[in-house]
Amino acid sequence: MTTINFSDLSAQNVLAARARLGEGPLWDSAQQGLYWVDILNHRVHIFEVASGDDCHWEVGGPASALALMTNDRLLVAVGAQLASLDLTSGTVTPLAQLDLPNPAIRCNDGKCDPQGRFWIGTLSPEPGQAALYRYDPDGSLHTMETGLTISNGLGWSPDGTTFYLTDSPQRTIYAYHFDGERGEIRDRTPLIQLEDDAVEPDGLAVDSEGNIWTALWDGWCVACFSPQGEPLGRVSLPVHRPTCPTFGGPNLQTLYVTTASVGLSQDEIQQGFYAGDLFAIDLPLAGLPTAPFGG
Repeated sequence: MTTINFSDLSAQNVLAARARLGEGPLWDSAQQGLYWVDILNHRVHIFEVASGDDCHWEVGGPASALALMTNDRLLVAVGAQLASLDLTSGTVTPLAQLDLPNPAIRCNDGKCDPQGRFWIGTLSPEPGQAALYRYDPDGSLHTMETGLTISNGLGWSPDGTTFYLTDSPQRTIYAYHFDGERGEIRDRTPLIQLEDDAVEPDGLAVDSEGNIWTALWDGWCVACFSPQGEPLGRVSLPVHRPTCPTFGGPNLQTLYVTTASVGLSQDEIQQGFYAGDLFAIDLPLAGLPTAPFGG
């Protein structure tokens, strides 16, 4: 296992995005670019690492999660539906509608499994009304978990046998047994619990050695845990609300982190002046490659 010296790690501000609710970072190795969303501004962005440029597409609703597709398209979770975004024309084409019990519920964090199925959770203002869904390349939609409140960070272990799911208000990251052939999960177990911290785990990413990196909302940092759930260390950020990490860069050794400014007072924004910006942390080990929709 790679030794990580957390005291040597630092977060660099790579984009003055000033997003309201930056989320959903997704690395595209072919483009060497980072897609990300500003949920409340209804935008999908791409940050071009080499040039430092950033451009965006308007998608007409709260875009919360992304997946790579073929033919210059992205799979986008927008509000209560899944859609295709044509990166050439900017056209948004609906693909599937989630049957949600409350109009205040919307899609939240999502990610493709190693087999190319898209998993998407929802966010509910009422406890226990959110759920987790699986959208397959054949167009079918399946409910995989219920009783959640804010379904957040998702990920898979490097060997593909464990699935991770965050329920932020519970301050818990759960581990499930994952059946990759069938796309099924079972045996939910609390793996990481942060009840003693006044923070909420948000998005997460898994590295090539199975460590779990999670953004801590209101925690000013990204925290790293072993595959067994043991705390390994934290990397500080100069903002209150980190939202989601993902691995990128030529060797997948850069951890990109989106952040948010929503809900902060003016005094808090002065404290965390760079709220909503995009940060990068260079690491001594690599992350897992991005799985595209459809495999």
